Amino acid sequence: MEFGIVGLGRMGGNMARRLARKGIRIALNNRSHEVSEAIAAETGHFACATLYDLVAALQAPRIVWLMLPAGEATETTLATLLPLLSPGDLVVDGGNAHYKDDQRHAEALAARQIDYADAGVSGGVWGLENGYCIMFGGSDTAAARLKRYMEALAPTPATGWLHTGPVGSGHFVKMVHNGIEYGMMQAFAEGFALMRNKHEFDLDLAEIAELWRHGSVVRSWLLDLSADFLAQDQALASIEPFVADSGEGRWTALEAIEQGIPAPVMSLALMMRFASQGGNDYAAKILAKMRQGFGGHAVREEGK
Repeated sequence: MEFGIVGLGRMGGNMARRLARKGIRIALNNRSHEVSEAIAAETGHFACATLYDLVAALQAPRIVWLMLPAGEATETTLATLLPLLSPGDLVVDGGNAHYKDDQRHAEALAARQIDYADAGVSGGVWGLENGYCIMFGGSDTAAARLKRYMEALAPTPATGWLHTGPVGSGHFVKMVHNGIEYGMMQAFAEGFALMRNKHEFDLDLAEIAELWRHGSVVRSWLLDLSADFLAQDQALASIEPFVADSGEGRWTALEAIEQGIPAPVMSLALMMRFASQGGNDYAAKILAKMRQGFGGHAVREEGK
């Protein structure tokens, strides 16, 4: 046993389960040891209470795959893990980290002769059944060592995974992937909103979504998911119009600015998420008051 996963949330836990289904036994570690024990009991994997236990359980040279939130959680875990590892070990960051952090981490680990790879993972909660799309950066040596696990995690051994290039390239590609995702989601949301508001046609959005799934140029997994929930509830009256944003959407917009490459769709989709979070509320109030000032137009007051 050479492979361990640290972080058993929705993605990490299901990745461990998928590896078990492929006959690969690994070591597990999670902040809550009860979670590790539960997944180990389910899969036959080995639960480790601490990072020290996980490193001790793995045969060198080891592969330690982190599935943790970017930022403090990853930084703290790496700081604890690094002194426990040996030359020749490989650390993989499978969370949604910034590619520049990967380059910094790789340099720090290389000083100890420890290899590093960055893996952007897409597939969400459906990855367990359908497989994950994985784009990863790192050395050719790291890619060769990870091949067995990529083939097991991906939809098929030959599809759904790619060694994209040097360290940082995997998370860079995943960052752009998520920016595209923002734009696609926004376009679908706007289109369905336009159709719902056209009351004279009394359009059945569920039927239209299902129609578009077959032969249309906009057919996609996002459309499949939309068709599923619209078939259950088109009004969505109980859903708050609040959409969170991940760091990757912001990083994509900033990268476009840094490169001087126009990316208006992805950037505006991110701005719409800010608006849904209340970020546009004060600006809208300013607009209302300006309109009142120059034209005498009425202003709506809160609660009325």
